[in-house]
Amino acid sequence: MDKVNYNEDSIRSLDWKEHIRLRPGMYIGKMGNGSSPDDGIYILLKEVIDNSIDEFVMGNGKTIEVNIKNKKVTVRDFGRGIPLGKVIDCVSKINTGAKYDSKVFKKSVGLNGVGTKAANALSSYFKISSFRDGKSKVVEFENGNIFNDQPIQISKSRKGTKVTFIPDKNLFGEYSFSFDYIENMLWNYCYLNPGLTILFNGVKFFSDRGLLDLLEKNTNNDVLYPIIHLVGNDIEVAITHCKNQYNEQYYSFVNGQHTVQGGTHQGAFRQALVKTIREFFGKNYDAVDIRQAINAAISIKVIEPVFESQTKTKLGSTEIEPNGMTVLTFVQDFLKRNLDNYLHKHTDIAESIHKIILQSEHERKAMAGVKKLARERAKKASLHNKKLRDCRVHYNDVNKKNRFDSTIFITEGDSASGSITKTRDINTQAVFSLRGKPLNCFGLTKKVVYENEEFNLLQSALNIEQGIDDLRYNKIVLATDADVDGMHIRLLLLTFFLQFFPELVKEGHIYILETPLFRVRNKKETVYCYNENEKNDAILKVGKSFEITRFKGLGEISPNEFKHFIGSNMRLDPVILGKQTKIEDVLRYYMGKNTKERQEFIIDNLRNEEVILHEKN
Repeated sequence: MDKVNYNEDSIRSLDWKEHIRLRPGMYIGKMGNGSSPDDGIYILLKEVIDNSIDEFVMGNGKTIEVNIKNKKVTVRDFGRGIPLGKVIDCVSKINTGAKYDSKVFKKSVGLNGVGTKAANALSSYFKISSFRDGKSKVVEFENGNIFNDQPIQISKSRKGTKVTFIPDKNLFGEYSFSFDYIENMLWNYCYLNPGLTILFNGVKFFSDRGLLDLLEKNTNNDVLYPIIHLVGNDIEVAITHCKNQYNEQYYSFVNGQHTVQGGTHQGAFRQALVKTIREFFGKNYDAVDIRQAINAAISIKVIEPVFESQTKTKLGSTEIEPNGMTVLTFVQDFLKRNLDNYLHKHTDIAESIHKIILQSEHERKAMAGVKKLARERAKKASLHNKKLRDCRVHYNDVNKKNRFDSTIFITEGDSASGSITKTRDINTQAVFSLRGKPLNCFGLTKKVVYENEEFNLLQSALNIEQGIDDLRYNKIVLATDADVDGMHIRLLLLTFFLQFFPELVKEGHIYILETPLFRVRNKKETVYCYNENEKNDAILKVGKSFEITRFKGLGEISPNEFKHFIGSNMRLDPVILGKQTKIEDVLRYYMGKNTKERQEFIIDNLRNEEVILHEKN
């Protein structure tokens, strides 16, 4: 082994922007191209908006304007504005900001003085404008370097701060913003800050009922009893149980930050809920029966919260500052007092909850034998089958720096899974091979998940029997052929997830893999095309003497070629539920019996296709 000299020359000192650009994962979690809601471009946006939210929380400015066009992001608030003499420091000096002064920002989500600096350093263009006391200060940056430092000037603009930035494509690649993800983020801000107005590209976002609005929207009113909404000092919760749901669904927040991985406050809520319900009914019901099918939202405000990463997706604080009360005691005392009182006043809702618990208990006991047999079958199958080719890093391995990149491809047949297996990244990419078409499980109970070998093994591979808290992979990618059979298999898998594990879709874990339909090449160049337009462009690009190959299925794509489609430039289409989408209605329409609406849709579209063909001829 070659010896490497370790001396004074080996020691480097990086300035603030060099360190962020060299180690962006420390600051924004991961990069990504915008296809996932936790990709870095959304973290940059969130970091900038968080500062505006903190202004609102402190009683300054009721409106935030967000505009995105051609990858340029602009966020304008009407708060106090950054002190003009400290504008440059606040966006370009690590550990500089007002968040260290708890009197100025008492319960802020941004405490480390890093967020806006990361947005600056990781953007090819960044502009900060502060308006305050009838004056303004404007500074522009490129890749974190100042190129236009304007002097303080007289200004008639309303006080506040305006940030404009363009994420650097040299770092993020060919990224694009999903407005669905952004709208969901903005709605959460509004739910957590009743009275706040956010204008996104001119569209108004506003909520006046807080978490009640959040839960109402996310359950589509598909509830078993009216939503329980409780508000206290520094805590707010909303609770209900939903129809046709088999797991728990939580939306948890700390100081306005969506803690998608939960944390101590969510764990405390789950424990406190069980304790309160048991004491109310005077029965030691199983926690699983109390929480099955529950949908709940909890928001707490804490002075100087401790998160487990810079991206603040999981709360680590065990105490509520400054009095030293534990998070568990704080949440438990609130629920014991307020939920218990609520149930005594609303005996009809208490009775509904009691029936739900008894029904869950009955179903659980009836399923016990089936589950035991299914687990034994899954364990035995894992010893000899090759359905799962696992990876080394998993999504729930919190100490793995690249765990966000963990992906499992669900493929049809051995040929497709073989090609992906040979070319995948064994560290972060796993493959699960289906055998034939899955069962259409629409309208069936969860018993089928354990009785059907494919579903049972898939559930076991994903580790989601007890819910998605221990999900093994961040991205679940449906990799099926782009033909009729492939589309059918895709629908059957989506039915399985939406029927029994809808939170996987709601939390952005399900994707569709795009693979090329055509290959256009000559002796010098090969171009892979995903549609007819790309094929036509490729023909013009490669010039004469070319050949065109039409891929009929994934099994026809060699491992050497597949590496281009599941690497850093992998094309993924996220599966996103529309704002007003009711899962049961969607599944009934597409996967139910031959409904009149579906017949009419097919007939109308066949007529449209005939008209198009006639016009072409």
